[in-house]
This record gives sequence, C-alpha cells and structure tokens, in this order.
Amino acid sequence: GVPVATIPLFQLDMWEHAFYLDYQNVKADYVTAIWDIVNWADVQARFTAARSSASGLVVPQA
Repeated sequence: GVPVATIPLFQLDMWEHAFYLDYQNVKADYVTAIWDIVNWADVQARFTAARSSASGLVVPQA
C-alpha cells in the first residue's frame, strides 16, 4: 500500500521474491538493472502532475 499523504513517483520492490531467482542475494545488481530500465520520462510526468495537484502535504478529506 501507499502511505497516507504521499503521491508515489517511483516504487521498487525490494522483497526477496522480486529479485532472488535472477540475482540471488546481490541486491545491488537488481537495483542497477531496474535503474537502467526505468522510464524516467514517466517518473518526471508523475512528479509534474503531483506538484501541480498539491502544493504541500496531501491530507485525505473525510
């Protein structure tokens, strides 16, 4: 889940099930591989949208 009052821009699954079969216990290699395939234009678009929709802390309305 996403914590309250946050707008996710980029998430990386670091639980063992996400990387162990391909990278065993070498988390750094997993992160490097993911980092190289991230669509940074999409992350930038998410950041721009988040900045324009919220000027500060995002608090859900009841």
